[in-house]
Amino acid sequence: MDEMRPSSGAAAHLGLASIFPPGLQAIYGECRRLYPDQANPLQVTAIVKYWLGGPDPLDYISMYRNVGCPGQDVPEHWHYVSLGLSDLYGDNRVHEFTGLEGPSGFGFELTFRLKREAGETAPPTWPAELMQGLARYVFQSENTFCSGDHISWHSPLDNSESRIQHMLLTEDPQMHPVQTPFGHVSFLQIVGVCTEELQAAQQWNGQGILDLLRGVHIAGGPWLITDMRRGESIFDIDPHLQERVDKGIETDGSNLSGVSAKCAWDDLSRPPEDEDDSRSICIGAQPRRLSDKDTEQIREALRKGLEIKSKSILPPISGQRHSHDRPQSRKDSLESESSAAIVPHELVRTRQLESVHLKFNQESGTLIPMCLRGRLLHGRHFTFKSINGDTAITFVSTGVEGAFATEEHPYAAHGPWLQILLTEEFVEQMLAEVQDLSTRDVCKLPKEYSWPDKKLKISVLPDTVFDSPLQ
Repeated sequence: MDEMRPSSGAAAHLGLASIFPPGLQAIYGECRRLYPDQANPLQVTAIVKYWLGGPDPLDYISMYRNVGCPGQDVPEHWHYVSLGLSDLYGDNRVHEFTGLEGPSGFGFELTFRLKREAGETAPPTWPAELMQGLARYVFQSENTFCSGDHISWHSPLDNSESRIQHMLLTEDPQMHPVQTPFGHVSFLQIVGVCTEELQAAQQWNGQGILDLLRGVHIAGGPWLITDMRRGESIFDIDPHLQERVDKGIETDGSNLSGVSAKCAWDDLSRPPEDEDDSRSICIGAQPRRLSDKDTEQIREALRKGLEIKSKSILPPISGQRHSHDRPQSRKDSLESESSAAIVPHELVRTRQLESVHLKFNQESGTLIPMCLRGRLLHGRHFTFKSINGDTAITFVSTGVEGAFATEEHPYAAHGPWLQILLTEEFVEQMLAEVQDLSTRDVCKLPKEYSWPDKKLKISVLPDTVFDSPLQ
């Protein structure tokens, strides 16, 4: 439960800053630079702090009134700033202190700019709960956010009937990164977008869509201000923008390397007596015990992630289920090119499969054309990681190094992780047949696609299929 109250920023402004934790002081200082006349902004604060067992990781969300910038056609709006994703206290009550040169806590705080409606005298408080929800995800998953990331929310951000139901992230246009006694902190701004804009970001990249939004005044403008009453996408407003997205996909491909999904796979080449093993886990294969050196090499590969290189390289398998052995570790963003593929389980014996059946829910299925067009045709890979367990499906092109699937054996499994290697010719063939999945208005489910000569079948199924314990 949260409460709203005036902040105690005035005390800091009057020279009593010594009573405030140093991390908090640093962020307050940056806010006072922008808002010298708002030393006492309204704040939403967690009644029971996270470090005392409360459910909300953000200690405070400050809310400021921003007059905009008439010269740049930036309207008046409310500006929200979180406090708690970075290390406010420096005493290990929430974040482990790792040194002055590194990130403070997760290394960032969230901001949000909401268009002020005529007659509004106080900022709406729903953005505070939205920010708490994103912070809970960060704390629970230890995945940090990066500029250009997108967040599928599938619900109006303010619980209204608005078309603004998803988010992109970018650098806040006014707030400068700050150096605190506990490390550096940057400010990532939440930008509300509609479904068509989210899909374009998935198919191309978030930064490209953010640039388009900046150029459309009513869709965000230069400071990317969210207007919950916006009823048109940027492609409705200016149809020519779709051509820019299509050209960008053709030229750049997609920088989305993986998603959490409802998915499963079956090995159709297995003998009938093995059908119990619905997740195709390698029966009888004992996991290889990793030496300390092996473990460190895997962690290092994951830390570096998938850097943009001339050839895409698939990282080794990580035992992510043991991430709790590394307190306060920080994983890369999952939705940027720099992120490591989502890969489960310890190293086990690789098994070649003759025939496979892939299963996706409708939402995951809509990403298959993007996977083929935006990733594999550009020599990259794409992973669907099941939200219901360790199962994962990675599509790889022949240009990806480090894959255990090969052209000779294009279907290979490491425990519940399946790799599908597709040649460019087969990708083109598949793309022509599954293009109808690009829209969420897909025809009645189930929908099946089959390539008998390749011994591959894909089914798009209702969500209820994946909610069954058997999956």
